[in-house]
This record gives sequence, C-alpha cells and structure tokens, in this order.
Amino acid sequence: MDKPSAPATTAIRVGIGGWSFEPWRNNFYPANLPQARELAYASQQLDVIEINGTYYSTQKPATFAKWRDDTPEDFVFSLKASRFATNRRVLAEAGDSVHRFIASGIAELAHKLGPIVWQFAPTKRFDPLDFEAFLQLLPAAVDGMPLRHVLDVRHDSFKCSEYLALARRYVATTVFTDSDDYPSFADITGPLVYARMMRTQSALLEGCTPQVLDQLAACGRAWRDGHEPADLPRVEAPPPAVPARDVFMFFISGAKERAPAAAMALRQRLK
Repeated sequence: MDKPSAPATTAIRVGIGGWSFEPWRNNFYPANLPQARELAYASQQLDVIEINGTYYSTQKPATFAKWRDDTPEDFVFSLKASRFATNRRVLAEAGDSVHRFIASGIAELAHKLGPIVWQFAPTKRFDPLDFEAFLQLLPAAVDGMPLRHVLDVRHDSFKCSEYLALARRYVATTVFTDSDDYPSFADITGPLVYARMMRTQSALLEGCTPQVLDQLAACGRAWRDGHEPADLPRVEAPPPAVPARDVFMFFISGAKERAPAAAMALRQRLK
C-alpha cells in the first residue's frame, strides 16, 4: 500500500455512528421530522457520521450518491468496510472482498469520503505475517481519490510494538477506543487520529460530565496540533510532536441515546 496524500488542511470532526435510531426521535430529532430527512438534519448538527451498514451489506453507488447530496458541502462520512474482508481465519485471502468493497461505489461520496475502517473480530489475534499480507491488499486510492485506512483491532495481542511498527509501515491509523470492553491504547500509527468514546451515561443529558467533555476537547486539540495527550493508555512512550493532523472523534455505544447530545456538546467546546 503506497502512502496516501496528506489532506490540505487539518480539522477536528465530531460525530456519531449512523443516523437511524429510534430513541433519537424523542431527544435529538425535531418532533414529526420525516425519517427520510434524518440524515440531512443530523449532518447539519455534526461533522461526521460513521456508517455501520456498509459493514453488513453492500450498498449501491446510487445510495452513496444520495448520502453525498443530502449532506452539507463540508460534511464527511467514515465507512466501515465489509465484514467479509476482516472476519475470516486467513486475512491474506481477503483480496476479492477488499476489492468488492472498494469498487462498490464508495467513490460516489467524492470529497465527502472519509476514513475507511477495517473492524476485526474480538477473537482475531495478531499474526504478523498474515496481518501484513492483509495490509498489502489495501489500495492507496479509488478513482484517483486517496484512501485513508483505519484499523479497529479488538484483541489484546495487538498491544505490542511489533503491531505498531507494522501499522506505521503501511501508514494505517489504529482506532483509540475509550472503553473497558475492548483493548484501549492511544499509540499513533497513521496520519490521523480516530477515537471512539464509549462511556456516555443515560443519567447525564449530555452523556458526559462537563469535566469529561472539557478533557476530550483538550485531547482533540492536542492530537490536531501534533501532540499526544497525557495520561492515556499506551504501549510505547509517545514520540516527539509531529505535523498537524486530522482528528475524528465519535460517541458510539455506551448510552447510545445520549451520543448526539455528547457530540454536539464536544463540538461546541471545539469552536
């Protein structure tokens, strides 16, 4: 996989996973908003949405085009890649599934195409040779547009220097998951930061306390400016500061009904 081109500018984008969720219809979306308008509304309140449906089934080019046209000019989608590429015993054999996903029409998103997330099963252990073979399958571009690949590894065996070095060699970002349910390590391996916050609480209207939201805002600014926040779990000591980078921060899982409120509260702090 060749190195993708760096983005011209850097930004902190805050969002949620998906936009269709019944509880959001009484605490996020306006009353009587047609479901067909939910994406348009959500995209005006947030900076990015991670699409989960692409993980489970192949979408049509016309669907990607509609998502592009229904959202503001500066909005971005991150896409979960097909599970048929990642949920397999031998990752080196995923070439056809990788190609089918990349060729499924994602290029229709045009400038709104954000990172591609390759999510691995919690039972998938780190096998250096097989994992490198998988990374070699990931294309650098689609229809002339650079692709940014993100690895969502969910087994403790990935918390090692050998994995970090491999991901860095292939310029692939590793998800930082703020959760007790998955491996949580904030080592930077790619040109952007992709963070999932999974600790929202139902009892809090904004999902998190003001103190936590302030801390998350500080983390986002540090990541964007090429620094690394202190006191996050890591495998290795942080390297010196690097050039500025894009940051994607998602409120996903936890008390999902509070995710939009948490995202909007964090977004407000970052303005």
